[in-house]
Amino acid sequence: MRSMRMITALLLMQSRGRITAAELAVELEVSVATARRDLEALSTAGVPVYPQPGRGGGWSLVGGARTDLSGLTAAEAHELFLLLGPGSADSELARSAVRKLLRALPGTFQADAEAAAAAVRTDAASWGDLDRERPALVGPLQQAIIDRHKIIIDYRSRTGSPGPRTVAPLGMIDKDGRWYLIATPDDAGGSRTYRVDRIADLTETEEIFQRPQGFDLVANWREVVDRIESERGRVSATVLVDRSRLSAIRSHFGRYFRVVDDRLRAPADHDHGPERVTVTVAAQSVRAVAEQLAGWTAVSEVIGPAPVRHELAAIGEELAARYG
Repeated sequence: MRSMRMITALLLMQSRGRITAAELAVELEVSVATARRDLEALSTAGVPVYPQPGRGGGWSLVGGARTDLSGLTAAEAHELFLLLGPGSADSELARSAVRKLLRALPGTFQADAEAAAAAVRTDAASWGDLDRERPALVGPLQQAIIDRHKIIIDYRSRTGSPGPRTVAPLGMIDKDGRWYLIATPDDAGGSRTYRVDRIADLTETEEIFQRPQGFDLVANWREVVDRIESERGRVSATVLVDRSRLSAIRSHFGRYFRVVDDRLRAPADHDHGPERVTVTVAAQSVRAVAEQLAGWTAVSEVIGPAPVRHELAAIGEELAARYG
């Protein structure tokens, strides 16, 4: 994209002092004519650059002027490329952009920035899980967000009701390999959240929309997460857990786990079994809490509420009927 080429040209002038159209063409992998037009466009846009003809000439920033992009400290360059590296792993276009930006940095920064870009790679699959491929529609959705074009999506909701709907795409979230689209539907106020893997088809229209004033994708997603998490943790149970298995159960329940009393308690039958800690765990329903606790009965004891204990007993009867 031209904007990225012009940014790279600025960074190169900053780091080298002067650059020719031919050198820029090599860096950007474009023709010399295109590189020259990009440099002329910078000048037309008001950026203080000027050409110096003749031997040893080229394009420079007037008086060594610097842009905001140039003011990177060594620490900032390190942090920037630490963030850019993982995101470029699966895209040749992104890797190419990172290489060009690396070359545009001052020489003293380049080695550390290159090491930072290669320091981290992301493997989204947990042990034993299948690799999650990025949905094919992520690319077209990103482009529609950038273009600010409304889209028509054929969406199948959780209730299974399919149907086309016109929405204004505002942003996307990748949550542990599952992608969500934040968009404003034409037939309702406010934003909605759509799972990308439930979008069967997508058509980008030519209709341009205006992003809501003050819209913040991060803040919007935080509200979505808080709402979903509150719904998923509506029913809680109090449980005595063997201290030796506390970390495992905490990992299983995540944010729905809380230690209520870390004073050790002897088993109810006063034998010499393991001492236990009082915790609470939660899920979206009585059945869901019971199902998740059923696998931990050997190392825990549910002391309340009664509906969860009764549901656990029912699960035990179901298992005994099937396997007894």
